[in-house]
Amino acid sequence: MFLHPDDDPRTDGGFEGERATLVGFLRDQRLTLEMKCAGLDAEAMARRSVDPSDLSLLGLVRHLAGVEQSWFRRVMAGQDVPRHYRSDTGRDGDFDGAVPDPEVVAQAWDTWRAEVAFAERFVAEAPGLEVTGTNGAEQISLREVLVHMIEEYARHNGHADFLRERIDGRVGQ
Repeated sequence: MFLHPDDDPRTDGGFEGERATLVGFLRDQRLTLEMKCAGLDAEAMARRSVDPSDLSLLGLVRHLAGVEQSWFRRVMAGQDVPRHYRSDTGRDGDFDGAVPDPEVVAQAWDTWRAEVAFAERFVAEAPGLEVTGTNGAEQISLREVLVHMIEEYARHNGHADFLRERIDGRVGQ
């Protein structure tokens, strides 16, 4: 265990209402990512899983910053902003650029936190979960985006479990 259960900032559910439930579980998944990365230096954050994979905790932070940006800024808010860590020639910059540099790690966390803050404000200010955004030619509801984000974090937090265990043997939570 990383933390004593009394010190765990995540909830055990108990949310009231659909919005509170979705927001609460997404918040807990985001906290889990932070906990998986807690106390690691730049070298550990950038450590790859196994060849030929480019998977790393730093890559996951960068990837999830991009996912947050894509769904909340671009799809839901309709902002035409350049993608984090991606370009027409480098679609995997989130993982390829995850190098063991303290400045790169700090920037990744700053970017991720800024995107999470935007998403939290967007959701809090949305009049309802039926609000839609445009994903290509399709409309998607905020409800669907929140469920997708919970799934996205849950999947990648599973990856983070294995990465953290490889780095220093810590498992669980």
